[in-house]
Formats: sequence, C-alpha cells, structure tokens
Amino acid sequence: MTTVMTSMTPSPIESDPPCARSDLRASSKPRNVLAPYPTPMTDEKQSTFLVTHVESDSAVLKDVHDGQVHTLSSNPGLAVDDAVEATVAPDPPMEVTYGVIEVGDRWPLSIERSEEPPTVQERELAAELSVGELTREPRAGTGEIHVLCPPEDRTDDAVDDVIDDREGTLSRAARLGVNRVEIRSEPGVLSVRYLP
Repeated sequence: MTTVMTSMTPSPIESDPPCARSDLRASSKPRNVLAPYPTPMTDEKQSTFLVTHVESDSAVLKDVHDGQVHTLSSNPGLAVDDAVEATVAPDPPMEVTYGVIEVGDRWPLSIERSEEPPTVQERELAAELSVGELTREPRAGTGEIHVLCPPEDRTDDAVDDVIDDREGTLSRAARLGVNRVEIRSEPGVLSVRYLP
C-alpha cells in the first residue's frame, strides 16, 4: 500500500511548460541537435489520448501522459470522453493542427456516483490514514482504487471535486486502461474506483 500526503482529491495531470522555441531566423549554421531546448515537433506521436471536445470536422485530444493538447484538423468519428490510442502528426506547413495517422484501441469512459458504501477493504485502508491523506491500491486484474480521508463534514464536497475534475479523473482512467470510474463515500471515507 502506498500512502501519500495530498489534498482531498487527486491532482489533475499538469502539462509540462511549453517548449521554448529557438531563434527561427535564417542561418547558414547547421542546427545543433544537442541544443538544450526541444526543437519544434515535426514527427509522429503515438500515445493514449482523452477526447475533450468534438465538432463534425475537428476534435481536441489531450495526451493523458504528458497533458499536451492536440487540435485535429478532422474528426475520425471520435466522441467526447472517448479514450483512444492513436498516432498523430502536425499538419504542414504551419503545424498548428494535427492529423490522425492511425487509430488503435478506442473505448468510452464514464464517471458515476454509486449509492453503495465503500467496501470493507476500503474502510480498512481509510482507517490507516490521517485526515487529508490518500492511498492507492491496485485492483486484482485491471485498475486501481484510490481511498481518501476528507473531514467528515466535507465528504460530499470531496465527491463533487472528483466529479467536477472530469478531465483529470478521466485522463487517469485512460492511463490505467479502464472504462469507468465509480465513486463511493460515507462520512470521512471516499473511494474512487477505476474499473474495467
């Protein structure tokens, strides 16, 4: 069991700071491939993405590993809250939007608040925590269980925080390769169950 001090809800994934761009003026000198700053992205990128917005002719994907956002120049049939394993690449010449090179696995994600109380195992995990602490426990098979100990009078607020942080919660589900997030609670105990 891993226990970490944290706020009452898991922090959403934070994007890395934007890459600093090197001077784009014409130069006769060859590019220094060992430059300390990353060069502009021109290659294909393969990752797992969360679909955060769609229109008939475009979609917005968030990389669930590094938090980078990619706006697609077309929509290959994606829906909001889908998780998708895909390969994308910048569209020339401006490289502002991205095209989908290949789509692998794709699955819908959901969040639900259960009327069931936390399980015996989850209560036992919570009993070992102090108020404000969080522990993560692998499930047998696929997924994880996160148990938090909010103050008893703020348990409902903690549940709302998890639900309101939809993008962060679903990004975590996509990283774990699960389909749904189930939230159970009772005063002083909150379990966030990432389930297949």
